[in-house]
Amino acid sequence: MATYLAAAPGRAVLVDNTSDPALAGAYPTFLRQGVSVVTPNKKGFSSDLALWKDIFAAAAQGDALVYHESTVGAGLPVISTLRDLVATGDQVTRIEGVFSGTLSFLFNTFAPVSSTTPAAPWSQVVAQAKDLGYTEPDPRDDLNGMDVARKLTILARIAGLEVAAPDAFPIESLIPAELAGLPSTADGITQFMARLPEFDGQMAAIKEEAARQGKVVRYVGSIDVATQQVRVGLQQFAQDSAIAGLKGSDNIISFYTQRYGSNPLIVQGAGAGGDVTAMGVTADLLKVVQRLR
Repeated sequence: MATYLAAAPGRAVLVDNTSDPALAGAYPTFLRQGVSVVTPNKKGFSSDLALWKDIFAAAAQGDALVYHESTVGAGLPVISTLRDLVATGDQVTRIEGVFSGTLSFLFNTFAPVSSTTPAAPWSQVVAQAKDLGYTEPDPRDDLNGMDVARKLTILARIAGLEVAAPDAFPIESLIPAELAGLPSTADGITQFMARLPEFDGQMAAIKEEAARQGKVVRYVGSIDVATQQVRVGLQQFAQDSAIAGLKGSDNIISFYTQRYGSNPLIVQGAGAGGDVTAMGVTADLLKVVQRLR
């Protein structure tokens, strides 16, 4: 396919709307032959560090372009903002935020800042999110934290950290250890959802501990550039903080830099969904077409 596209009239662009790791692994082949790449596929940019380096080296060799804005935050300008900060000489010191629309919805619903009615148990909130289509078909693919870890890996690399892989730093899974061994099948999903209420007490205790301190619990990712530490998991936040105040399934990403001081540059909005992801991919494609003219 790469040879075919390279031989096409004009400058070809591969738009990869899959999550296929094999196709992502072939990006260097396309790029070396002058075929630019536009994609929301995180696999090529968050897997092995050698592939990350090969992708951008191949792009330089083939005079091709790589745009992957929608790998983090769907249509939100997260990657472009970070690249602009780095390219203009700002010193990024920390990146922190809620990077999963699914987990944002779960915790905004389970542990709201204020509510006139008691929040539903954790298992019911997960079931509600699944019914609404906010989770993957297997909610464990959201609850294991790996999707957030892949996004953090991409941002950390852009910020200058050579993160080996998304499992090279601490990731707090929300899957109870007793249920981790259930198969990734339709029956396994059914068993997981049926047994999840057994662990509502654990999540309620986490929420209540935060409430006793006047805080709420949220699932966040953080990158400390100075100490080269990346972490994904639960943290407590003051009720008047920007992260605590999120609504629905919104994402929020805060960039702490030398230029912006103690008040971070914040990107906030819908970080998942077909419409906004399509917008992000289309915007990248338009940028590539304009640059290739």
